[in-house]
Amino acid sequence: MITKDMLIMDALKQGDAEKLAQVLQDSGMHCLHCMLAHGETIEEAAAVHGIDADELVAKLNAVL
Repeated sequence: MITKDMLIMDALKQGDAEKLAQVLQDSGMHCLHCMLAHGETIEEAAAVHGIDADELVAKLNAVL
């Protein structure tokens, strides 16, 4: 299960990384390979991008 306090890179390891990455990109997060993605939580990244973290986590978990 993915949680909003999980690092983005750790979340991608929870299942099919390509499908999970697509959810993030479809939500407006196009910088998955930037250095911040390695140390930023889903909640932090969502806040920066103006995305509701709870909705994003629900979408990510639906892919799992």
